[in-house]
Amino acid sequence: MIRIGLIRHGETAWNAERRAQGQSDIPLNELGRQQARALAVRLRKEPWDSIYSSDLSRAKETADIVAGSMGLKVQTDPRLREMHKGETEGTTLAERINRWGEQWETLPLGIEEDRSIIGRGTSFLSEIVETSQGKSILVVSHGALIGLTVRSLVPHLDVEAHFHNTSITIINYNGSEWDCELFNCARHIVG
Repeated sequence: MIRIGLIRHGETAWNAERRAQGQSDIPLNELGRQQARALAVRLRKEPWDSIYSSDLSRAKETADIVAGSMGLKVQTDPRLREMHKGETEGTTLAERINRWGEQWETLPLGIEEDRSIIGRGTSFLSEIVETSQGKSILVVSHGALIGLTVRSLVPHLDVEAHFHNTSITIINYNGSEWDCELFNCARHIVG
């Protein structure tokens, strides 16, 4: 069996402003760093073998904070990046509606398709499964990649919830199927 802990990065200024980040490289804000430190305290008593991260700075810094408390080295992989948001990156919902109208989501604005995101996420996890049997692996990534990947692997799970910053979702692979042990848990920051 392999155990994967999928973590959404800590908060950024654009998260706080509700701006579409996509693959724009926005760093953590101070609250995001506090969230990552709280997650590190939570996870350092658990038996994790390695940690991977998106190469975007908000995920990498979150991973570095967690890894530092556990004595692990972060390995980055660009497949773990957030959905590319095309022309909408950097905009708020109000700005998108003002610029493209209420039906902006139906327009060809260069937004990465779900199947592409799922392909990146499942490609990464397939590689990890092949090389890390019997291990517990942390993966720091982004909300859309985590949600779409988990939905494709555990289709009966309702993953429509907004992923909290630094939440952890734990999925397990027993050699033939995936299941979800923990979903979108942020008890280290929300009480």
